[in-house]
Amino acid sequence: MTKWNSLSASLMKRLKLHYQMKNSIPAIAQARSFTTSEGHRPTIIHKRSLDILHDPWFNKGTAFSMTERDRLDLRGLLPPNVMSSEQQIERFMVDLKRLEVQARDGPLDPNALAKWRILNRLHDRNETMYYKVLVAHIKEYAPIVYTPTVGLVCQNYSGLFRRPRGMYFSAEDRGEMMSMVYNWPAEQVDMIVVTDGSRILGLGDLGVHGIGIAIGKLDIYVAAAGINPQRVLPVMIDVGTNNEELLKNPLYLGLQEHRLDGDEYLAVIDEFMEAVFTRWPHVIVQFEDFQSKWAFKLLQRYRNTYRMFNDDVQGTAGVALAGLLGAVRAQGRPMIDFPKQKIVVAGAGSAGIGVLNAARKTMARMLGNNESAFEAARSQFWVVDAQGLITEERENIDQDASPFARKVKEINRQGLREGASLVEVVQKVKPDVLLGLSAVGGLFTKEVLEALKGSTATRPAIFAMSNPTTNAECTPEQAFSILGENIIFASGSPFKDINFGNGHIGHCNQGNNMYLFPGIGLGTLLSGAPIVSDGMLQAAAECLAAYMTEDEVHEGIIYPSISRIRDITKEIAAAVIMEAIEEDLVAGYRDVDARELQKFNKEQILEFVKINMWDPDYPTVVYHQD
Repeated sequence: MTKWNSLSASLMKRLKLHYQMKNSIPAIAQARSFTTSEGHRPTIIHKRSLDILHDPWFNKGTAFSMTERDRLDLRGLLPPNVMSSEQQIERFMVDLKRLEVQARDGPLDPNALAKWRILNRLHDRNETMYYKVLVAHIKEYAPIVYTPTVGLVCQNYSGLFRRPRGMYFSAEDRGEMMSMVYNWPAEQVDMIVVTDGSRILGLGDLGVHGIGIAIGKLDIYVAAAGINPQRVLPVMIDVGTNNEELLKNPLYLGLQEHRLDGDEYLAVIDEFMEAVFTRWPHVIVQFEDFQSKWAFKLLQRYRNTYRMFNDDVQGTAGVALAGLLGAVRAQGRPMIDFPKQKIVVAGAGSAGIGVLNAARKTMARMLGNNESAFEAARSQFWVVDAQGLITEERENIDQDASPFARKVKEINRQGLREGASLVEVVQKVKPDVLLGLSAVGGLFTKEVLEALKGSTATRPAIFAMSNPTTNAECTPEQAFSILGENIIFASGSPFKDINFGNGHIGHCNQGNNMYLFPGIGLGTLLSGAPIVSDGMLQAAAECLAAYMTEDEVHEGIIYPSISRIRDITKEIAAAVIMEAIEEDLVAGYRDVDARELQKFNKEQILEFVKINMWDPDYPTVVYHQD
């Protein structure tokens, strides 16, 4: 039996098309001819001399040619030797290896934070070279500019702040935001990542320091999706903080008052959304690290009106779903068996509920997509939060979690009860998958992992998905040492593979959102779709699930290497565009209108995506006097 013929019709169609796209040779002769690629147009600037060297957007440093030095009044302001970008990177990497230890402030300053400082200084001087380094060494430096190091950056942001990046809208700016957006110099913005700092990575309320996560996310958008860095905007909406330490800290950079709530809070977010979409009608806004009480409400409030999505709810769900489908394949079962998986979920916040909803929808679609299918799918999940197993007997149950509350008859048959502990649930359910989205480090204790030995699965799967590393529910060492080699392990932050010393490797899959959100953003941008639909998100997740080969999956590899992120993003963006075409949502991009885009074949869509991905190459710079 092939991997296609046992799937539901719609899922089979998507995965088969993706497989064909990966294995077909582009028909260059038939492909549309794109004349200029993203980032390769000459750049017209209105400054010269030192003003250019002090501008990271246009500064090339020693890579300015002699012709450009004469044209831009730079001769004599730089050392005479003209260096290639490759030579610049080599010089920087030598310095980085030497300085990353020397830059430490002392024994309490981790090496990762030292690397972040050095990279940030490069970003301040020369943006193109910064992204060239990041793209060339993405596996090494993604954990520095993004998770897990970005969590440490946010915690120490007041001390690290040197130069402003992005925009800050605060509760004190009410009534002024429409004019404020015009203070940003870029005439075009394609991507905004916005946070209110209320729940940064599971580290809690970090207030205005949360701007660090928006900056880090956009670095990944640039490196992985090729979004032009001059058209991205990190945003912090400062509505106060409930972090008492920050409220008392005289060095805190944000508003030192308690958070707005209710209608006052909504009014601030409403004003911000109206302002940015008035100035940049085609921008895409990604909501990031909003506390659970607002994440779902804001998503439902805006998703049908604006081009926006919430990565914590929808991106995490997509990455987890791709991993869950991969786990079925790794267990040697056809993906159509996904609705038979017994899944215990630890965590009922925005991320946990988002994963539950996505997984239930996929199961239901495989089972016929009717009411009975949704009920059958619901029965495959056991959700445990800080109060234990969630059942219908729970008082004041969260409305988002209520669809997954176990029925009294069910738990009585299983010997469980309302509030049963995670260990009890794992012992009784004997799940195929233990999925952690709790933000509680070490939650999967020795007792919990020992209980998982009773799993009915031939190869139980453990997903310790909480970020940063300190919040992971368990480490791969703990999981493999207790359960042995024959498991599947995935985490949100990176861990090293485990060498068992017998020629076998325990693969530590990083189920990070960076596999999906760059492709979702890029695909939405290039399709011109006015919204980010459920179908587009589903197509992205299914594309990621199908990316791994059968050999890789059987080895326990369910997520690809970060080093392949740019190719993964291209594939996912193409899948998102194809789904937008299927749903008749496309409006086109630049000189490619909707009618032409709808006629593209799969090779042309991939070429269309590739040609519109910005590469960190120095453009030709031309001076024009105002």
